[in-house]
Amino acid sequence: MLALLLLAASLVASRLASAVSPRIDSANTGTASLKQVRNPHFSPHGPSALAKVYHKYGVPLSDDLRLAVAGGIPHKRVTGSGVASPQQYDVEYLTPISVGTPPLVLNLNLDTGSSDLWVFSSELPPSEINGQTVYDPTKSTSAKKLEGATWEIEYGDGSSSEGDVYIDSVAIGDLTVTAQAVQAAKNVSAEFTADTNDDGLLGLAFNTINTVQPTRQKTFYDNAQSILDAPVFTADLKDDAPGRYNFGYIDSSVYTGNISYLPVDSSQGFWMFTSPGYAIGKGGYKITEMKGIADTGTTLLLLPTSVVVAYYKQVDGARYEGTQGGYIFACSATLPDFVFAVGNNARVTVPGKYINYAPTDSSGTTCFGGIQKDIGIGFSIFGDVALKAAFVVFDGPNQQLGWAAKPLYNYD
Repeated sequence: MLALLLLAASLVASRLASAVSPRIDSANTGTASLKQVRNPHFSPHGPSALAKVYHKYGVPLSDDLRLAVAGGIPHKRVTGSGVASPQQYDVEYLTPISVGTPPLVLNLNLDTGSSDLWVFSSELPPSEINGQTVYDPTKSTSAKKLEGATWEIEYGDGSSSEGDVYIDSVAIGDLTVTAQAVQAAKNVSAEFTADTNDDGLLGLAFNTINTVQPTRQKTFYDNAQSILDAPVFTADLKDDAPGRYNFGYIDSSVYTGNISYLPVDSSQGFWMFTSPGYAIGKGGYKITEMKGIADTGTTLLLLPTSVVVAYYKQVDGARYEGTQGGYIFACSATLPDFVFAVGNNARVTVPGKYINYAPTDSSGTTCFGGIQKDIGIGFSIFGDVALKAAFVVFDGPNQQLGWAAKPLYNYD
């Protein structure tokens, strides 16, 4: 595979001739840039990653997948000094965020597929805290309880988290929102407790799916827009390396060619767009509408069944495996690239190696696919397998997503 895999060589503007391009390369205040940090206890496990996205969107698990998650074989750590069990809510990279006064640094999962900022808190029973850093509102001089406000997130398998709400200061780098809703967990299910390094989640979807009752609260991004140099944020995720989120500006040094914008349908609260077609490897382009969301909080790429079946037909020995709840193949298999269209002229190429997600067990013989079916969700999920193949601009006021090519190698 070439050292650099780019999007289509002539990545051009999308079908939206009227799309507004945000200001680029602001060096003034009203911007923030922050790099992810590795979760040292992350153990990739394909069935768990697939179950996570189904849970997130309220889809009941099939019997195959439920058994695969429950009976997953632990993976040995690289050092061989211990065994790390697969974590159902595993996150490979987390982002340091400061909350309260004095600032407490929490490692949060930045998630464009949800709209809650919730954290492990001192209000949790000790049995539900397993090494996480906890937010204690009594130790923050800027915290104020939002009386009567509650929140609850429940997933398809009945796992959940819930709590109350405080208004406090939240900072990403030098960018500070002084009155941000911080949802303090009072109870979390075992799936969340299991990940000792993940202190919570910062949602970056639209406010309409925030779960606070009786009044929904604004996301950090929405609250920050008035003080940003440009009302956008960008995701530059990477393969096997920490990525970077920037708020308030577009860094032209990390992408190539033009940014291609396409419209977002936010009616369901998500960064939803429609890709008009796809190609597999060097095969021909297929016109097939794939309506999906850009979701940094999901690891895998979930697509319509017909597309998934077509992809794995091109992989020798690939098959749906009931004991894993998804498609698997020999870890030594050569996987074709997957290409999806952005508008009518631009393409995003997901390298085949990104689609080899993780071994199914410690033998390393068979691997779990990074592309799986979107059955029951109602739309496709363009998770990190796809997003790390491009530089992505999230522009809320103009209801659009921007996609650009970038060098696909690890760099700081």
